[in-house]
Amino acid sequence: MEGDPRFAEFVAERGDALLRYGYVLAGNPHDAADLVQEALLKLRGAWHRLRLKDNPESYARTTMARLHIAGWRLRRREQLAWDPPEREHHDALPSGDEQRMWQALAGLPRKQRAVLVLRYYEQLDDAEIATVLGISRGTVRSQASRALDKLRFAMPSEDSPMTRGNVR
Repeated sequence: MEGDPRFAEFVAERGDALLRYGYVLAGNPHDAADLVQEALLKLRGAWHRLRLKDNPESYARTTMARLHIAGWRLRRREQLAWDPPEREHHDALPSGDEQRMWQALAGLPRKQRAVLVLRYYEQLDDAEIATVLGISRGTVRSQASRALDKLRFAMPSEDSPMTRGNVR
């Protein structure tokens, strides 16, 4: 099957944005790359149907969110652990509160993190999040509430974005 140049153009134009979204969703670059790769494979399979529509990126992002949650469902009973590297490597992250926020976000369960990413990064409302993740609106609200409680506990400062009234 010969490749569609429009698909290659889409990947070239939006691949970095999808990778950033995957990183925020998954919390690490390796899982982010896996999410993007799997989503692009699914998008490629559906490209003949989607290329005529306005927003194939929306399809890719929805697919990534669902893959992220599916991975959570499959692994929720496993105890995953990363082997520490021989040498430490730290990306240049902001110090203090922002670094603690990233660590707290990374420590959230997958579903809670996905809900917060879709709400605050993607700016989706509860109904849209429920549709993307295949869960009820009530589950969206309860997962968001639990996640925000955990972040508030990790970030008790009054200057935290989660405690300044940004919560819906």
